[in-house]
Amino acid sequence: MKISIAYIFVLLFIIFAGPGFSRTCPARSRDHLTEQEAGLVADTQELDKRTVVFIKAIERRFLVISNPNATQSNKDKEIWGPLPTGTHAELIEDIHKIIDEAITNIENVNERDPSNPLIVKSLRKLSDACKGYVVQLSSIQEKSQDERELRAIAKALDNAQEVIDAAQKLPPVKTKQ
Repeated sequence: MKISIAYIFVLLFIIFAGPGFSRTCPARSRDHLTEQEAGLVADTQELDKRTVVFIKAIERRFLVISNPNATQSNKDKEIWGPLPTGTHAELIEDIHKIIDEAITNIENVNERDPSNPLIVKSLRKLSDACKGYVVQLSSIQEKSQDERELRAIAKALDNAQEVIDAAQKLPPVKTKQ
């Protein structure tokens, strides 16, 4: 079998230059949570409290979307880190992914322990928040002309509606008499 010099050159390039080249060329994937938000999610083990972390992370994105010059208290900055950055489309994509992650967390607990009372509590909290997100996202959608932003809004609206629909199937809240 004859191996050409060109073949050897390409093979050597792939072996030696390829790994370094591949790290610099592909587009970096954007994390939907900031480093400190991700740390808070990891540190918060109780499902209902973790759901609150997701809700706060989403609210931070809506804050930046509505006011790009928004600031936060020193206490919030210490706990949550700097406000997230990005274009409207990126921030809305973050919202979609955070809702999706919150849904996945609730589903995972439900698979392991369907009788866990925190499932219902978490789903109600997330649903209440999603009702507000639908209003905010719809308002942004009416004003937007950007295709990427409109796609992100559609995904986030679908996720929010999925949560709202799931919560409507829950038994009514028991009131204390």
